[in-house]
Amino acid sequence: MKILNEFKEFAAKGNVVDLAVGVVIGGAFGKIVTSLVNDIIMPIVAVPTGKVNFTELVWTIGETKVAYGNFIQAIVDFLIIAFSIFMIVKGLNKLHRKEEAAPTPAPAQPSEEVKLLTEIRDCLKK
Repeated sequence: MKILNEFKEFAAKGNVVDLAVGVVIGGAFGKIVTSLVNDIIMPIVAVPTGKVNFTELVWTIGETKVAYGNFIQAIVDFLIIAFSIFMIVKGLNKLHRKEEAAPTPAPAQPSEEVKLLTEIRDCLKK
């Protein structure tokens, strides 16, 4: 029973829920980026290179095939995903900076009574 209670306490922590939400959103974002790469960017890249899919690029050395196109495709996918995430984080940071830049109210000035008491205290110290 103690292990069950500990697990329940662990699972109920906010960090676990935040992580679960992040994983679900990350999976959905992955699909969006995959579509961006396959349906928009790779056809544009195909114009100068003549190929849409780099995975078809292969060197044949004897009977061995070196599929360097898979490596190129993975690099292109990574760069696009990394840039997309960078732009999203940059946008979120910009929003947070605007919230932080909101003016904070000036501290209230001490009342006349407090000022007078401060002066008396300073005089007594002398």
